[in-house]
Amino acid sequence: MRLNVPVLDAAELAAVAEVLESGYLTQGARTRQFEAEIAAVTGARHAQAVSSATTGLHLALVGLGVRPGDEVVIPGFSFPATANAVVQQGAIPVFVDIRRDTFNLDPTHLEVAITERTRAIMPVHAFGLCADMDPINEIARRHGLPVLEDAACALGGVYRGRAAGSLGTAGVFSFHPRKIITTAEGGMITTDDDALAERIAVLRAHGAVRGELFMEFVDAGFNYRLSDVHAAIGLAQVQKLAAILDGRRRAAASLTARLADIPGVHTPSAPDGVEHTYQSYVVLLDDDIDRDAVIRAMRDRDVETTLGTYGMHLQPYFRERFGIPDSALPETTHAHHQALTLPLYPQLTDDDLDVVARALRESVATSTRETA
Repeated sequence: MRLNVPVLDAAELAAVAEVLESGYLTQGARTRQFEAEIAAVTGARHAQAVSSATTGLHLALVGLGVRPGDEVVIPGFSFPATANAVVQQGAIPVFVDIRRDTFNLDPTHLEVAITERTRAIMPVHAFGLCADMDPINEIARRHGLPVLEDAACALGGVYRGRAAGSLGTAGVFSFHPRKIITTAEGGMITTDDDALAERIAVLRAHGAVRGELFMEFVDAGFNYRLSDVHAAIGLAQVQKLAAILDGRRRAAASLTARLADIPGVHTPSAPDGVEHTYQSYVVLLDDDIDRDAVIRAMRDRDVETTLGTYGMHLQPYFRERFGIPDSALPETTHAHHQALTLPLYPQLTDDDLDVVARALRESVATSTRETA
C-alpha cells in the first residue's frame, strides 16, 4: 500500500491535451486562471505561480529583501527545502524548537531567536496543520519583521477563520504529487502586499518587464515560472479540492479511531479553531518503540511508511555547517526519531484503513527497544 496516491482522472488528461493542442505551453492564460483560483481559495489579493514551493520560498525571500548574511528564523522540524531556500539566498537559517503536540514552531521560543540580523520569520504549517500564527505575528509586529508562511502542505487549512496563505506577509504552497492538489511539480506565492507581488512578478521571469514591442530587463531575475501544461493540471485539481479535503479528513478520523488503543502511539489532532488538511498523517511513538524498526516491519507487511519529516539540524550539511547540538532542539530531535507517517488519501477504503491499523499494531508489538 502506497503512502500517497494523487486524485487524478480524465479531467487532468483532457486539460493537458487542450494545452498541447493549443501550441502555447509556457506561462500564459491557464496559469493566470490557476492563480485566480488559488487567490479565491486563500482570500489573498495576489497569487503567483512558480515552478515549485522551493523556488517560491526563495523568490519570496528575495522579494522581502533578505540578503546574504541576514538571518531567517524557521522551525527545526521540516523538509530541508525550508532551510535550503534561506541558504540559497546566502542567509542564515536560525532553527527554533517545535511543540510536540503539533510539530509546529513553538512561539514561546521565538523571541529569543531574534537578533539585530533577523530579517524574516518563516513558520511551517507542519503536515497541513497551521502554526500558531497569532502569537507569531504579534512577535513579528513588535520587531518589525515580515512573516513568510511555508504553507507547502496546507492548501485548504484554516486558522481561526482565516485561510492558510493569508496569515502572514506572504505564503507559499506546493503542488508536488504528495501535496493536497498537484500540478506534478509547481508552487504558488500568495500575498496581499501589492509591492511585493509586483516585485515577484518581475523576478520570477528573468527580471523582465514587457513593453509595447519587447521586454526590458530591470533586475537580475530567475526563471521560476510555471508552464500552462502544469497549470492545466492544477485547474482540474482545484475543482476537486473540497472533495479531496473532505476525503482526507474523513480518512484521518477513521484511522485515528482504529489506532486509539495501540499502546505508545499518539495520533494527530488539531487545536480548537484550526482545521487540519492531513496532507500527511503523522503519529508520534513513545521512546521505547524503535521507529525505524516499525518502518521495516510495515514494509514487510506491504504498507509504505516513512519518518515524519526531518530534524534539519541532524542532517549532514546543516550539522557540519552550523553544529547545533541535539540538546538545543530537544522536541525537534525527538520528533525526527519518533514521528511516523502512515498512508492517508481519499481513495483508501475501510478495508485499507483496517490493513494499516493492523499492520501498525503488529509492527509496534515487535519493535520495542530493549532497556538496560
